[in-house]
Amino acid sequence: MNSSYDLILVDDDVEIRSLVKQYLEKQGHTVTVFADGSQLEKRLARQRPDLVILDLMLPAESGLEICQRLRGQGEDIPILMLTARHDDIDRIIGLEMGADDYLGKPFNPRELIARIQAILRRTRARAPAGAPDPEGGTINFGDCSLDLSTRRLTRAGVDVPLTSGEFGLLSVFARHPNRPLSRERLVELARRREAEAFERSMDVQVSRLRRLIEADPGAPRLIQTVWGFGYVFVPEGTPR
Repeated sequence: MNSSYDLILVDDDVEIRSLVKQYLEKQGHTVTVFADGSQLEKRLARQRPDLVILDLMLPAESGLEICQRLRGQGEDIPILMLTARHDDIDRIIGLEMGADDYLGKPFNPRELIARIQAILRRTRARAPAGAPDPEGGTINFGDCSLDLSTRRLTRAGVDVPLTSGEFGLLSVFARHPNRPLSRERLVELARRREAEAFERSMDVQVSRLRRLIEADPGAPRLIQTVWGFGYVFVPEGTPR
């Protein structure tokens, strides 16, 4: 492999920790393993890894809760969720909490490597979309104001924290007002990733944005659905 990554694995299963660590290190990666989220927090405070592999079922605090808390703190570190469950709802919830991808147990180690590489390609490629734009100016819509130069969103004068992914998607909408955009095009513009995009993941990201900026997320007026196609951003909030 051409790249060496600094990875963290959080899993309470001793055997899985040992096997995954051994395999990934043979591929040239640096791997730190933890049994729970408390140890993860201490490590993140000292040093940021390239990616966190986070088990869904953990003692005390679940992987979903850890992921949600990190995203709520504005932490946009790539997260790959591991789950022994195979219900779609668990995978969707994981994406809603901010995970970048998921992998069901048991898994082929080669697929784990492939998922890690794919996530890092996507997140690194999409970084410019989530970065501040010094010449972007400020865009107002509804009771919100988005400053593209500082990556600052305010609603009714109150700061609303945004992850890099959320800012990237919202800035794409703001730059393309009243223009219907397909899910594929949104993925391309906001994430700079290949066309193999998981469309339901984009739906989840839009849902998260609506909760941040819409007066009534259940009846959105700013980010409106274009059925069978994608979404359109309507700064005036008027129905189409």
